Amino acid sequence: MVSEHAAAQVLVASNRGPVTYTLNEDGSLDARRGGGGLVSGLSAIGSEAAALWVCAALGDGDREAVRRGVGEPGVLMLDIDEAVHSDAYNGIANSVLWFVHHMLYQTPLEPVFDQEFRRQWASYETYNRAFADALAAQAAEGAAVLVQDYHLALVPGLLRELRPDLRIGHFTHTPWAPVDYFRMLPDDIAERLLRGLLGADRACFLTRRWADAFVSCCTELLGGTGSTTIGVHGLGADADFLRERAHRPDVDERLATLREQVGPGRKTIVRVDRTELSKNIVRGLLAYRELLETRPEWRERVVHVAFAYPSRQDLAVYRDYTAEVQRLADEINSAYGTETWSPVELHVKDDFARSLAAYRLADVALVNPIRDGMNLVAKEIPVVSDEGCALVLSREAGAYEELREDAVTVNPYDVTGTADALHAALTMPDEERSRHTKRLAAAATALPPQKWFLDQLRALREGA
Repeated sequence: MVSEHAAAQVLVASNRGPVTYTLNEDGSLDARRGGGGLVSGLSAIGSEAAALWVCAALGDGDREAVRRGVGEPGVLMLDIDEAVHSDAYNGIANSVLWFVHHMLYQTPLEPVFDQEFRRQWASYETYNRAFADALAAQAAEGAAVLVQDYHLALVPGLLRELRPDLRIGHFTHTPWAPVDYFRMLPDDIAERLLRGLLGADRACFLTRRWADAFVSCCTELLGGTGSTTIGVHGLGADADFLRERAHRPDVDERLATLREQVGPGRKTIVRVDRTELSKNIVRGLLAYRELLETRPEWRERVVHVAFAYPSRQDLAVYRDYTAEVQRLADEINSAYGTETWSPVELHVKDDFARSLAAYRLADVALVNPIRDGMNLVAKEIPVVSDEGCALVLSREAGAYEELREDAVTVNPYDVTGTADALHAALTMPDEERSRHTKRLAAAATALPPQKWFLDQLRALREGA
């Protein structure tokens, strides 16, 4: 049933919203605005009258803000039971759906779809229904609703049952698994996920490859996609914001510090990632070690500036992966380092200004994910780089579709091939590197976040 206050003409739903609250010791609440491509893109609804962003309360501060009635105009934060959210977010979204779509399972041992999985799946359904109910209650007649990502895969179907008058879109920010891998899921769960997304008028993806994989799954399991339109919108970098932000004083200070750590006359291989299993940081370090071992001329002449910011540390497998990244970096420094040269400069504390400083410093950008929906780092570094950079890019990144003509592309599992690619990138002539960087930057910024979002909104409203 529609609320008497239902006036929103445009609604966005996502697990994480645009604001996070921190509860201080004195009981006060601090609000912090989020960043990143999704927040930047979805902020475009700020220009829309009667727009509403529906999100989950993620921590104690968020939940306390909801209970006190504290919030921002245009944001509705849902205080979903903490245990339900944990099951849905950690148990299903991040430990099952993420692993399926990124093809990360060690299949002799995992997955195990048992009664515990079914219990967590029930929470995932409850979590999705809470969003569907809130959207149904807040949406004006015929409103446009844009649902974001694998956390909320069931929402379109649930919302369609409640409000058939709405225009519903869903955007998947991850890859989509090929049909044989997707069918690893229990048959009823796989069908439930597909039918959930097909509740949308438009089901959208970052690349044609991921869209085609979804269509293949629907064709194989359901016989087709029904009346749902399939869209492709390749999220790009926000060039104006990045270039302005990258030249503020705090970035200049961090750039000076990084230059001192690297040392004069040395080239840099830069990576900036979360310690997410799909990012393939360990094989990147192994490739760098092989470069130093097989091409000793690079010793003391190059530094791998690696930013590996901790991610999902509440899951043991992520903690173990983060520890392995640190161990391997230490091992390389111990084996090859000298009094005046540390081969790897590893930083694990998140610092956006320092990341931008590294972007500016990069001679080579290493982006070698096992699988990635897009990977905005591959797009951002060429935009910000001071002297131009060569991009070593995995063919399994979504960005590969747009950037491959001007990147040195690699098979992310091939450590020797990646070491060779690093050598090719490091020895690329300046004129060639500059030419590629300009073309990479142009391709990377073709669909900046706000245009990316507004294109979807227009297509949804027009029935395209």
